Amino acid sequence: MKRFRRHGQESQRDRLKQELFAFNKTVEHGFPHQPSALGYSPSLKLLAIGTRSGAIKYGAPGVEFMGLHDENAAVTQVHFMPHQVPDDYIGRRNLEHVEALQENPVDPDQVIIGYGRGLMVIWDLEKKLAIQHIPATQQLESVCWTEDGKYILSSHSDGSYCRWMVGGQDTNEEEKSDIPYPCKAISKIVQLPTEEPPFLLFSGGMPRASYGDRHCITVIHGKKHVALDFTSRIIDFFVIRDGPEHTEPSALVVLVEEELIVIDLQTEGWPIIQTPYLVPLHSSAITCSHHVSTIPLKLWERIFAAGKHQNAHYSKKPWPVTGGQNLAPDPPQRDLLLTHEDGTVRFWDASGVCLYPMYKLSTAGVFHTDADPNDNMNQVTEGEWPPFRKVGCFDPYSDDPRLGIQKIHLCKYSGYLTVAGTAGQTQLDIQEDPVMFPAGFQPFAVVQCQPPAVVTALTLHSEWKLIAFGTSHGFGLYDYQQKNSVLICTLNPSDQLAMEGPLSRVKSIKKSLRQSFRRIRRSRVSLRKQHVNTATKLQEANARLEAELAEMELAPVQRKIEARSSDDSFTGLVRTLYFADTFLSDSHNTPSLWAGTNGGCVFAYMLRLPSVEHRADEPVTAQLKEIQLMHRAPVVGIVVLDGHGAPLPEPLEVAHDLARAPDMQGSHHLLVVSEEQFKVFTLPKVSAKMKLKLTAVDGSRVRRVGMAWFGSSRTEDYGESGLLVLTNQGDVHVVSLPHVKMQVHYPCIRREDVSGIASCVFTKHGQFYLISPSEFERFSLSTRCVVEPRCLVEAPLHSGCSNQHQSQPDGASSTHNAAKHVMEHALLNDEVLQEIQKSLEGDQ
Repeated sequence: MKRFRRHGQESQRDRLKQELFAFNKTVEHGFPHQPSALGYSPSLKLLAIGTRSGAIKYGAPGVEFMGLHDENAAVTQVHFMPHQVPDDYIGRRNLEHVEALQENPVDPDQVIIGYGRGLMVIWDLEKKLAIQHIPATQQLESVCWTEDGKYILSSHSDGSYCRWMVGGQDTNEEEKSDIPYPCKAISKIVQLPTEEPPFLLFSGGMPRASYGDRHCITVIHGKKHVALDFTSRIIDFFVIRDGPEHTEPSALVVLVEEELIVIDLQTEGWPIIQTPYLVPLHSSAITCSHHVSTIPLKLWERIFAAGKHQNAHYSKKPWPVTGGQNLAPDPPQRDLLLTHEDGTVRFWDASGVCLYPMYKLSTAGVFHTDADPNDNMNQVTEGEWPPFRKVGCFDPYSDDPRLGIQKIHLCKYSGYLTVAGTAGQTQLDIQEDPVMFPAGFQPFAVVQCQPPAVVTALTLHSEWKLIAFGTSHGFGLYDYQQKNSVLICTLNPSDQLAMEGPLSRVKSIKKSLRQSFRRIRRSRVSLRKQHVNTATKLQEANARLEAELAEMELAPVQRKIEARSSDDSFTGLVRTLYFADTFLSDSHNTPSLWAGTNGGCVFAYMLRLPSVEHRADEPVTAQLKEIQLMHRAPVVGIVVLDGHGAPLPEPLEVAHDLARAPDMQGSHHLLVVSEEQFKVFTLPKVSAKMKLKLTAVDGSRVRRVGMAWFGSSRTEDYGESGLLVLTNQGDVHVVSLPHVKMQVHYPCIRREDVSGIASCVFTKHGQFYLISPSEFERFSLSTRCVVEPRCLVEAPLHSGCSNQHQSQPDGASSTHNAAKHVMEHALLNDEVLQEIQKSLEGDQ
């Protein structure tokens, strides 16, 4: 009977897991890594980008498909073949020296084929013969037809371009550009007719001696002449045309190595159109990400308004790539993703499929730096010919390590934001004169850590007006209402304080606590006091820290869980900080601060906050209570669970009626997550109650932890809190609370992908990690909350080809088929190419 009941309980639990948990990689955000080809369909109004890894992504905002070649080969060209049946395009041939292929705009039976040595052939697909040979003396880079099909433009390796008349006989060029000095190759040229003089656009062609290092596209229209100067190599470009006959050039779309840029050709000054997707996340290296879910409408509108003011220089024209239908419903909530750029914090709308840039906060204005505040990427350089204009937001020279940001914390209810730097806001001098900040977040307090070191932990409690921060030297507590320090605890690696705790197997509890209090009293110093004798010592300490951090992220050490030596380096490095209103004494609950270190110590401070009427003038005080894990593994997470076993709500969450008040009647529990196990203690006695070992053999270590809510897919009324865990093996686990039982685990990130593991961000409902320096992969562990493309592309109906390609939650195969359809359209007809090759060999 007992066995039957246990089996029934297990079956019920398995069904419940299926209702709560499901692992899916849903969508990719950002700019494709290593793009190699660009294509556009004027009829479908779809954009396609190929990459060096063989992937093809295409669509409009919210209309996103992806295909991947079986072989890991670079995509060199992408072509949409209108009105062709995909079954005709099933082969791919090595084109050898074929440089260009383009269809006659007025006669689809004619194509121009350009060979690298300069020969161009007009081929009749119906008659299967060459109708014209066009010789050129320079190496060919690209060809294009004029709109009426009467002329062909060719560009060459010496920076020249020629115009050729199309006729029944072989001819010489009719017109050739002058090349007074050596120039770089013109990789592509396009001429578009307009009512006024035609638009002429070409990439490259800059004088080698003066501007050989520039990446430029020259646009000439009548008397207008500008060289668009990009910060990375140009892959390809095309022009979108509007109007009744679709002949008026409206937008220039340029794919460069690091971003996609669209320029409005109809508005005076040719401004840039803001990119709603495929945005370069990596304008400088992303070293920190912070996700905030369910943003209140008031804060959202303020951030949006501040961002709109910043983006006033963009064109007012809508995004011109409009193909397909976005079938996804409006996001149920407003989510923000905050990422670091060098000295700045970018705010992204992460509510849906498209990661949309909203607002950018710069911190550089607070300090004296070498940066020029008047420097603007989108500006015209005066006095140069051709007239250069810098375009794009990617800046390869923006990295300033002194301004690097490591930690971010935003309170969505109060609107307070705290940002921590690479070296605790380094020894840069603070601006003494008033600094004018644009609309948006306004800095009102600056805290500088001494000695400067990487900020490794940061948290903010907006209800108590407190900020806690940690480095490799210790941690501090700052009262930002009174603008003074409450607590500074220095944890020097050579100090035995970090290695003698109440659970040590050598020292007794009383003796250890007495020694701890004495050492803490001796180690408290002023926030700005220098306690390093020379700069050399500081540099050596930071160098050791960097090496230790690299080891923690890179090396999957193979060992069992065991007690660690007390001489491990950087035992005082603070890994996590946590505020909680809980029981640290038998009498009543009290505000508290918790700190976990690399040496396995957990420090708990009871905080005494003055009453509301005296909060502005009476000081906040702190009293220590210390805990240490026996095996001294680094502590990476701390959570306090209320009497119902639920995590404590966020500050101000209950006040805004967005969470129920915590149970303060039953006993609270403390969950301490180390790199190797999860341990639950009762409060206030801090006695161990239960634990879960992550592993004992394969070397798995906890890298990231986070709290999430899993709602049932069958009923709206049921859900569970769970602890999310990412290991150095790339596996994701969900652990139940408060009983710390392993629920599910999934392989998520390749164990070799160190940057992906290090960049993972857990959210309340979704997750992100970097799959390249410029892209986030989004994955879901919930059956209820999934963000993924739901879209439809209606292609012309032809025999052998479906006229709809749809991406939807339960249609992974249809997504694959749609991407396969585009990839097949992008391939060249093998049979036709063989016939052309035979004809050319016969002519020779």
